[in-house]
Amino acid sequence: MLNYNGNLIEPSELDLTHENRAFKYGDGIFETIKVQNGKIVFFEDHYFRLMASMRMLRMKIPMKFTFEFLEEEIKKTIKGVQGTIFRVRLNIFRKDGGLYTPKTNEIDYLIDVKEIKILVKEEYKIDLYKDFYNYSGLLSTVKTTNRMLNTVASIFADENDLDNCILLNERKGVAEVTNGNIFVIKDNIIKTPALSEGCIKGITRKKVIEILEKHPDYTIEETSISPFEIQKADEVFITNAIVGIQPVTNYRKKEFKLDIVNKINKSLNILTLTS
Repeated sequence: MLNYNGNLIEPSELDLTHENRAFKYGDGIFETIKVQNGKIVFFEDHYFRLMASMRMLRMKIPMKFTFEFLEEEIKKTIKGVQGTIFRVRLNIFRKDGGLYTPKTNEIDYLIDVKEIKILVKEEYKIDLYKDFYNYSGLLSTVKTTNRMLNTVASIFADENDLDNCILLNERKGVAEVTNGNIFVIKDNIIKTPALSEGCIKGITRKKVIEILEKHPDYTIEETSISPFEIQKADEVFITNAIVGIQPVTNYRKKEFKLDIVNKINKSLNILTLTS
């Protein structure tokens, strides 16, 4: 089922026009949310990120768009769908009309639900994608519906027998990967690209940082990272809202350990169940 502006419909009933602004201009944003055993994982963080993104893009936030309203809309959409783990995509886009300048800043919303099985791969290979850059700046931290760079980088990964690609910013520093954030471990120092490097403001990224800030054995740094540091790292891992943590085993000819990342993963799993 789909939820379009509060109405539950079959996918065949969805009637988006040729004037849809997400289609024509990428004038939309989305949240990818995991629901597990009836619980919307880290929904408060998703909600506040969504509100901040809508304000940044000058979308008019409806008065009814409270935390409780959107939580109920998601649960309403899931109700009756078979499964225990779901990928929920909450799409927000400006209403039809206008050219680059929209006729209105009012929005429509669409909730898409799919039952999934989460697979953490035992072998996971990554490399750099260097054809185009992910430009640094606040707009890159927002999950807009314009994901062309992620798309072509994912095609490159598929063509080269890779599981993922590292996206670079215009300064040729590490920004993120095609489907999430990246962390690099060397000794007891754990680095992840700062938001100013052009990475998505990931929810799981935020939770991992919170875990590490409370851990006495590790130092977490949000900073710039060069591709050379990945080559020299002890461990590397990727985060996103659905998988949680995906350890990286190979970068070019380098093989990584999994000692610290497995400990972090256990802490994140506990936080997911208790939050």
